[in-house]
Amino acid sequence: MNEKNFEYLSDQLKYTGFGEALQMELKQKLHQQEPSFTLYHETYYEDRVARATLNFNKAKEGDLYFFNSYRVELQKENISDVLEQTFYMGKTGNITMKESYNLMMGRSVNKELASKEGHSYNAWVQIDFKSDENDNFKFKQYHQNYGYDLEVTLGKYPIKELTNDVFKEDLLRSLRKGNLHQVTFLNGTQETKLFIEANPQFKTIGIYDQDLKKLDNRHYKDIGQIEVVYEQVGEHKKKPAPSEQ
Repeated sequence: MNEKNFEYLSDQLKYTGFGEALQMELKQKLHQQEPSFTLYHETYYEDRVARATLNFNKAKEGDLYFFNSYRVELQKENISDVLEQTFYMGKTGNITMKESYNLMMGRSVNKELASKEGHSYNAWVQIDFKSDENDNFKFKQYHQNYGYDLEVTLGKYPIKELTNDVFKEDLLRSLRKGNLHQVTFLNGTQETKLFIEANPQFKTIGIYDQDLKKLDNRHYKDIGQIEVVYEQVGEHKKKPAPSEQ
């Protein structure tokens, strides 16, 4: 077994969101020297189980293995319907496991990408569920020239976390990963907890109440109109925020 190859693949798994639990099994597979092998990973996000099948292939010459892709099956608890998507390493900026979940939930993820000519650029990616090719959905991209500025967009809303630089950076980082993030909307001294997501396609954000019911974000930009928000939201029992790994 090539130790450096093992260390490289271990780091790749770790930084793609699969942690360190697969290291022992990875080492065993590398020792077997088969032309290809798979590893399996299962995790839960909100009320859904996400199962990943990780695919590895050996180089035609030598003893190096490559982590080529992983296929995710996303299933809501107690529901038989399963959504599947394959994510290829090196494409769309190496999507992490949590980002793959966010994408399969219909949200957008911000990545540093490379063109065919090797030039780097920034873009938001989103799954196009209307475009199925070879048993896999295509991706839509909203290039940096598309004109969506997340920070400027957030500044249009009375969000408390934007007044603290540390909280603001955490919020921006989380939304760029495609997370649904809990924030505090202000109306004078009154506060209400809501969830938001980036929405580059329409150059805005999505806003949800504590029950994750989508709200009309047009009522949230003008602080003078925010009373409408409280009429919509009402009194909700607090629920734990979704994981923001």
